[in-house]
Amino acid sequence: MSGAAEPGAAKRRWSDLSPRTRAAIIAAGAVQNSLLVATLVDLRRRPARKIRGDKRLWTAAAFVSWVGPIGYFTYGRKR
Repeated sequence: MSGAAEPGAAKRRWSDLSPRTRAAIIAAGAVQNSLLVATLVDLRRRPARKIRGDKRLWTAAAFVSWVGPIGYFTYGRKR
């Protein structure tokens, strides 16, 4: 029953969150987007011979939350 709300539990709205929680969510989003942009820029500039695997696959993987960009920077680039 993933993604389903508990019976009787109200959904939390943005306005219900504390300023600290809002700032943490915004910061996490900014980091995630920065990783995505850095991955896409690196993929665009780096020659295919210096990448493990297909550039198109890594480009698609970059859009998978945190996992894609971190995977690319730790495994996808050849040294």
